[in-house]
Amino acid sequence: MFRFYTKAVSQASRQFASGIFVLGLILIGVGFLIWVLRELFAILFAVLFCMAGVGCSIFAVRLYWAQRKLRKMGEGDSGDYRKNVSIHIEEHYDV
Repeated sequence: MFRFYTKAVSQASRQFASGIFVLGLILIGVGFLIWVLRELFAILFAVLFCMAGVGCSIFAVRLYWAQRKLRKMGEGDSGDYRKNVSIHIEEHYDV
């Protein structure tokens, strides 16, 4: 019998199918657990969303503070943020 694929392809497709089957069973189990323990999962997701909200708020405040700091530096002397910085340009001409 002539085959268009080798044993390696057959084995890989069999492993892929078994992986998808196990993933499907896991998803069914998680869905069933969520249905049975909906109050617990509601509390967990509420805590998760509250923590994400607090994190976003802290990040926004830090950005606002940094922007305000940069704006204050721009209003003052232009050399304030360049303390102890000097630029040296060396020109080497090989003729």
